[in-house]
Amino acid sequence: MDYRILGRSGLKLSTLTLGTMTFGGTGAFAKTGNTDMAGARRQIDQCIDAGVNSIDTADIYSAGLSEEIIGEALVGGRREKLILGTKVRFPTGTKGPNERGLSRHHIVRACEASLKRLRTDHIDLYWCHEWDGMTPVEEMLSAFDMLTRSGKIGYVGVSNFSGWHIMKMIAAAERTGTIRPVAQQIHYTLQAREAEYELLPIGVDQGVGGVIWSPLAGGLLSGKCRRGKPEPEGTRKAANWNEPPVRDVEALYDIVEILVEIAEARGEGVSPAQVALAWLLGRPGVTSLVIGARTDAQLADNLKAADLRLTAEEAARLEQVSRPPLLYPYWHQQDTAADRLSPADLVLIGPHLA
Repeated sequence: MDYRILGRSGLKLSTLTLGTMTFGGTGAFAKTGNTDMAGARRQIDQCIDAGVNSIDTADIYSAGLSEEIIGEALVGGRREKLILGTKVRFPTGTKGPNERGLSRHHIVRACEASLKRLRTDHIDLYWCHEWDGMTPVEEMLSAFDMLTRSGKIGYVGVSNFSGWHIMKMIAAAERTGTIRPVAQQIHYTLQAREAEYELLPIGVDQGVGGVIWSPLAGGLLSGKCRRGKPEPEGTRKAANWNEPPVRDVEALYDIVEILVEIAEARGEGVSPAQVALAWLLGRPGVTSLVIGARTDAQLADNLKAADLRLTAEEAARLEQVSRPPLLYPYWHQQDTAADRLSPADLVLIGPHLA
């Protein structure tokens, strides 16, 4: 297992993070899985044994039940071995008008509730789960700053922000001298490379580490979903889980075919899922991938991706089948600014120049 510095911080995360959206499995989240307490302990131990030092959850997952399961599962020394992250933004339990968003009121109350459910005195990495356009960023940052100074959180990250949202928060943090986000939890896969337009370049330029959620596109890149074959049971797609959206099904199948071919050429023990994860780990701006699993076997397979290194030829095949088009102004920059592009610019434009 490799460990990478998270953005502009001194914190090291394992390249794989255990995702726990399946823990509890109540309400809408039952579509993703329903890992119980015994299963949670097994998966956490699997990850620790493999060198994973990071676990990710959110207060909204199964209305707080995921946090409760983690809190109980970490009793007995596991807590000290893990960087624990959770999120704030959506209503959990009480659904009053102020029990959502990123107001100081909601951030502080949600943090206290998460600490209680997680049975811990601090959250290592606290994520804004989604943008809140009604709350001034200075108010958000002051709340996080207060929680940091009181020792209740260690670092702040953002999730599902646009590029201008992230830059607005960074600018406000520097202007006010408050805590600065060090990470962004974003969706990024071979099937969905939109993050290369703005988010990953910002991460490289501004020191905001990329932590990738649903790196297998909800299982679509696992190799189970194939062109012309019935949808396998037990998948998120079969359960009508609609994240991420697939705008070009044929293009998705083209990618899956290459993943399968590369895995089969590698031989026994290498799966299409591992190849898809290994590709992500080779991308600039990526720190860690959040992997979750319905079963212990799926988790064991995904964990092997940490040690898989793609050849230049394999990476080139995946690049060719999945490369996003250059939108404006990027095609213009490719044609006229290629002599003065930064490493951040080259995240998107570099492959086109090659």
